[in-house]
Order: sequence, then C-alpha cells, then structure tokens
Amino acid sequence: MGMDKFTRAANIDGKEYAAELLERIRADVETLKATTGAVPGLAVVLVGDDPASAIYVASKQRQTVAAGMKSFEYRLAAETSQDELLELVHRLNEDPEVYGILVQLPLPVHLDPNAVIQAINPDKDVDGFHVSNAGRLATGNPALVPCTPLGCMMLIKATLGENLSGLHAVIVGKSNIVGKPMAQMLMNAHCTITVVHSQTRNAAELCRAADILVVAAGRAGLVRGDWIKPGAVVIDVGINRIQDGEKSRIVGDVAYGEAGHARAITPVPGGVGPMTIACLLSNTLTAFRRHHAMVATA
Repeated sequence: MGMDKFTRAANIDGKEYAAELLERIRADVETLKATTGAVPGLAVVLVGDDPASAIYVASKQRQTVAAGMKSFEYRLAAETSQDELLELVHRLNEDPEVYGILVQLPLPVHLDPNAVIQAINPDKDVDGFHVSNAGRLATGNPALVPCTPLGCMMLIKATLGENLSGLHAVIVGKSNIVGKPMAQMLMNAHCTITVVHSQTRNAAELCRAADILVVAAGRAGLVRGDWIKPGAVVIDVGINRIQDGEKSRIVGDVAYGEAGHARAITPVPGGVGPMTIACLLSNTLTAFRRHHAMVATA
C-alpha cells in the first residue's frame, strides 16, 4: 500500500493551543499585577516599511494588549542610522516599564542585525537570540529561548507528553533561529539528536529514523512521505508561498498530503505559525517574572 493511502495522521492544531496559551498568559498577568503592582511591557521596534513586517508587528501589538500587557511600538524610517537604532535599544534597556525588547527582522541592508541583537539586555531579549541566551540554552540552563522552537517544543509535548527521554529527534535545518536551538531544547529533554542540513548526504535515510521530525529548511515540499517513519510526530516549521495556477498558496516544507502514516503533523498554515506570537508573550512574562524574582532576592 502506498504512503498516500494512509489517512490516520492527526492534525496538531497550533491555533487552538496558542489560544489556550494566550488565555493562561492573560490570567497570569492579572495575578502578577495584583501581587507586584506592575504590568509586563513589550517594546517592538520596526525599521522601514516592509509590508509583511508591518502586518506582523500590528498583530503582535493587538495580542500584547489582549493579554493585558503594555505595548510599546517604535516605527523608524528606513534610513535610520545604526547609531540611532542602538541609542533607542539602550533607552529601552533602561526603561523600567519595558520587560521585553524585540527588533523586527529583517532590517534594512545598511544596518547590522547582529550588533543590534547583541545590544539588547539579555534579560529583555524575548527573541532569545542574544549570545548569552544562546549560551545558556547550550549549557542546559535556559532563560529566554527563541519563540518558534519554544512553540514547537510545546506542541511536541502536547502530543507526546512531557517525557521525551530516549526518543530520536531529527531536525532538518541548522539556522540560529530554529534548527540549532531546537536541537538544544530536544537534547535538554534527553532525546537523541540528528541534525540534517543542505550538505547532508543521506537526508532521507536519517529522517526515516525519526520519532520526532522537525523540518525548518525553507524549501516547499522538501520532505516527502517516504522520508517519514510510520507513527512519527512531524513538526513543519516551513512557510513557503507557491503558485497554484493563477493563485498562490502557503505550504510547508513537508509534503503534507503524503504524511498520512505519521502519528500527528502540524498543518501549514495553522500549525507552528500561531505559536510564535504566543511564545513571544510567554517569553515577556518569563522576563517579567525573572526580574521581579531578582528584585525580591536582592
């Protein structure tokens, strides 16, 4: 029987899980406001007028307010200099109402994104990209971790339970934003890890060994049905726009229609995507809690 004959894979509903997470965050914000007298604040900085980034930032602002948090939005001209952007980051580092700082990427080409990220106070780095937070994750002592891998981990545990010990996890892609931190998080959960990337010679064979398959390669339909082990949990991080006749549509990095023999799979759209903003607010709440815990013990 061909792989396309299987239809058992369950959809992992990222929209539903993200809505539940946001409701828990809203309730926690109310409780913490009562106990600390303060409210978590998230500052988002957008440089230039990239349409996709503008839509994303507006969505972040709406959900931040809906969660009961303060939203601070800074829209800067595309010609903003590196010094001007770094000056704003330093001001936000010192602002007592701001517990999380996010500079929306990509930045205009004349700006150095790494220098900007490293200028953010690691305790307010809710994207989890600062080298200090990357180092903490790598050494098994995570503080703030990148939002997309955090969302993936939540969905994996929602599907398989909290104990992932001994499972073989294969991550397709080795970016600093998804692949590497995802591998670290799964390793910290006592999984056995394989990372597959563009130079891997036997990618399909390695993927077929995965109990947990996380695909973040940025190539539409890269992972075919015969790359997937029957009963595997598949997390598709890819978001690719392809032409379908006269219209375009969004697809993932996994050939979704061929994955019926998986135990469960995230659809695209509606899988990992909705978790990213929810996890951004979760990280803001974590930063808020860590700050007040440090103040209480100072």
